[in-house]
Amino acid sequence: MAPPQGPRAPLEFGGPLGAAALLLLLPATMFHLLLAARSGPARLLGPPASLPGLEALWSPRALLLWLAWLGLQAALYLLPARKVAEGQELKDKSRLRYPINGFQALVLTALLVGLGVSAGLPLGALPEMLLPLAFVATLTAFIFSLFLYMKAQVAPVSALAPGGNSGNPIYDFFLGRELNPRICFFDFKYFCELRPGLIGWVLINLALLVKEAELRGSPSLAMWLVNGFQLLYVGDALWHEEAVLTTMDITHDGFGFMLAFGDIAWVPFTYSLQAQFLLRHPQPLGLPMASAICLINGLETISTATGRKLLVSGWWGMVRHPNYLGDLIMALAWSLPCGVSHLLPYFYLLYFTALLVHREARDERQCLQKYGLAWQEYCRRVPYRIMPYIY
Repeated sequence: MAPPQGPRAPLEFGGPLGAAALLLLLPATMFHLLLAARSGPARLLGPPASLPGLEALWSPRALLLWLAWLGLQAALYLLPARKVAEGQELKDKSRLRYPINGFQALVLTALLVGLGVSAGLPLGALPEMLLPLAFVATLTAFIFSLFLYMKAQVAPVSALAPGGNSGNPIYDFFLGRELNPRICFFDFKYFCELRPGLIGWVLINLALLVKEAELRGSPSLAMWLVNGFQLLYVGDALWHEEAVLTTMDITHDGFGFMLAFGDIAWVPFTYSLQAQFLLRHPQPLGLPMASAICLINGLETISTATGRKLLVSGWWGMVRHPNYLGDLIMALAWSLPCGVSHLLPYFYLLYFTALLVHREARDERQCLQKYGLAWQEYCRRVPYRIMPYIY
């Protein structure tokens, strides 16, 4: 008989029915975006012009390339790290240790790709493989999530996440049962959080830039801006990799399909949407407009508090989650180089707004539980959540 697990966290995402719907909706949305970006109309809303057959989705070559990519990133994860950090205290009072070598993995990946290109690697062929690569990444996410679900069946109660243990297999499969699934010292969630997906994202962007140079003689200014902005974002995330150890993904959420699919499939193939759009729908962009967009992207330098004090000055005295406001400003800057003739490149901004509103609501519940009356007073003094005078 299973040991008692104590009070369970409230169900999210509409419970089991919502989780079942998202298991289908998330991959379907990703493939819709991939098809829309390569179509002539590039419509965000409405069905794609045509649906691909199985021969367009399945490719043994894509499978081998994908497995090689995961293997490379796993090997780089295992290399000696410049620092080993401790995570948050767990239920059993222990702390896990994490290698801080994500930026090192990015640099080494860049060197290996550079060597490959100089040796004749056709990087510009990668954009034509996005559909089969996304397909095998989705299959990987489902199979990997099933492995994680089965592994959690034998995990001790102290290793389980607050959510994802409802007793409903579909809901628990989606949300994830185990908080920090590991084999020896290889932490699956921490590895997937910032490695294969984020580094894969900038590699796809680079391949799209190379392909545009092959098609038009040189990359457009818009393509350079999108590549530059997103490379800076990924580089910054990996340079400050230790900060991820305090995020909800690591400290609260179990590792199931939601995070597995999001990390290894959704991020590289959806976040590269602006570059995908620009490859087939070039947009004129002058230097004055490009300079203004750079200024907008630079506004995303809003600091984040990592301590336990509740700040009521500066940005934190205007809204309760100014880091989310910065993320939205940054998302706008990534989309503006694509012009305003199509809604498709702005999907990331729309999706990220919904994501952050949902995450902010989760933050509010946890902060109220953690800080109690102090949080209520903070909310009274800082009434706006993300956008001053709006929300």
